[in-house]
Amino acid sequence: MPQCRIIGIELQRDLVRLAGDNAALNGIGARVSVIAGDLLQPPPRLSPGMFDHVMVNPPFIEEGRGTPAASPAKALATVEGGANLGDWVRFALAMVRGKGTVSFIHRADRIDGLLAQLAGRAGDITVFPLWPAAGRAASRILVRARKQVASPARLLPGLILHGSDGRFTPAAEAVLRDGEGLVL
Repeated sequence: MPQCRIIGIELQRDLVRLAGDNAALNGIGARVSVIAGDLLQPPPRLSPGMFDHVMVNPPFIEEGRGTPAASPAKALATVEGGANLGDWVRFALAMVRGKGTVSFIHRADRIDGLLAQLAGRAGDITVFPLWPAAGRAASRILVRARKQVASPARLLPGLILHGSDGRFTPAAEAVLRDGEGLVL
């Protein structure tokens, strides 16, 4: 979407720099900016309701559960710290305009917690499973919801990522390599 403008918020300053470099290398530096910040104390540059769409990739391991990564930076990105899942949902919904959309990528085994946080706050919820292979349980989900909308939830067919040979399926390749969109 060439007319789209993207603003990212990232807690880790070295990742802010990396994201900016990546945007510049891909020729979209004029449309993409990433700012250092914490969703619990948003930068003043961000104001409630300023976005048509908010995408969220929160840490997916609850604090005190699982084995954190050995790298402190990786642990910060994957284990909930000061902000829990409820904080992420509240922030995303605060930043999106009325009738706007929010999208989350999260672990499939935390679908109940994510849907509970969205309940009564957003509607038209769609759940899009990412299946690692045919016949295997989904490990990740994409969840899209609309603020101030009361339409019922839907479970979509999702996307199978790998074939029996371990390689990406043609549908996954189309998304990953060719920029094919997902229909949520």
